[in-house]
Amino acid sequence: MNVEKLRQHANQIFQAGIAAANPYKAVKKHFVLNEKFSKIHIVAFGKAACAMANAAQELIPVNLLGDAIAITNYENVVAVENVEVVGASHPLPDLAGFEAAKRIAEIAKNAKFNELVLVLISGGGSALIPYPVDSISLEEKIAATNLLLSCGATIHEINCVRKHLSQLKGGHLAKMISPAKCHALILSDVLGDDLSVIASGTTVADESTFAEAITILKERNVWNGTPKSVRDYLEDAICETPKFIENVENTLIGSNLMSVEAAVKSAQLFGYEVIHYDYPLCGEARDAAEKFVLVVKNTRLENEKIAFITGGETTVTLCGNGKGGRNQEMALAFAIAAEKHGLTNKWTFLSGGTDGIDGVSPAAGGIVDAGTLQRMKNAGVKPAELLENNDSYHALKSSNDLLIISATGTNVADLQILLIQTEGNS
Repeated sequence: MNVEKLRQHANQIFQAGIAAANPYKAVKKHFVLNEKFSKIHIVAFGKAACAMANAAQELIPVNLLGDAIAITNYENVVAVENVEVVGASHPLPDLAGFEAAKRIAEIAKNAKFNELVLVLISGGGSALIPYPVDSISLEEKIAATNLLLSCGATIHEINCVRKHLSQLKGGHLAKMISPAKCHALILSDVLGDDLSVIASGTTVADESTFAEAITILKERNVWNGTPKSVRDYLEDAICETPKFIENVENTLIGSNLMSVEAAVKSAQLFGYEVIHYDYPLCGEARDAAEKFVLVVKNTRLENEKIAFITGGETTVTLCGNGKGGRNQEMALAFAIAAEKHGLTNKWTFLSGGTDGIDGVSPAAGGIVDAGTLQRMKNAGVKPAELLENNDSYHALKSSNDLLIISATGTNVADLQILLIQTEGNS
């Protein structure tokens, strides 16, 4: 088997993982009307909002359908029958998202007893519906978010802070909906599927505190750079986020682990022996890549075709001004580490975001092989220098190793796939 065939298989296995997180099918499977309501409202937000809202409005009788809105990132905007669709910015919020968040609050507050608000949540929701407390401007909240995104903070840390600056997150949306019933269908992009973290837990009671949010900003060394209004609010807040919410039901309908399992089945159909690698994958992207190489290097490979498969969400601490994302950085770092540690055999490594978008770039991630670094050098690129500048996008572009698939309409974090053809076998 040649490297091109390995690359083809890696792409197909990745697509199988994405297909397992199909938001339309997930809503169709899990939304069952087993109670009588006088009206059903739809509130959808996240990268899969349009597909989820479309499935829901098909299931709800027209005479019962009330207000219906879906907020998604601009790349995933599609028209949905009977639903108002709004495009907004991700990963940094914008005014369109702010106005849409106010519309969500209006729907929630106007919902009446004996009505249902069906909340459809998917990855990216935190950025897409910014609704800061009155004493903090949208620009100030964006500044605080940007600091956290740039310092390598985890999604749990970022969303903990977001929850304590918001009028919707941290369970506030569910409190607004009462006395109507709130039922949330949730597509998870968070490792471990903690419902209080996904999209910052708009419909889930929140155990975190203002003190924890302050600690995160201080320990990440961004407290002093955080806008004064944010610091003042966190320090002076009297009322914590809701710790108990009545009349709400939350259902997990898709996750990264489900997509990993689908990728495993796909690899097995191609005849690969699958080795489950260190799930969930997390930590600094370049460090995780080198560790991956070292583990594979020290693993005895007895079969002709081996697939190491995992998923998760790594982080990147910016030290340069280049372009890319965590998956592209991991792919570039993997290629560099593979050469450094002498990874033999024919191999290809793919790291990609299931949403089709990696950082601020048109790529979903990267797919590299043993020839990647030479192709970069032939193009006049110095791989290690670009990695140090966090410029994985241009490095991978020079070697034709960007993974470009366009927005997928779903989001369950990332998948990593390493395929190996052992020496002496073809």
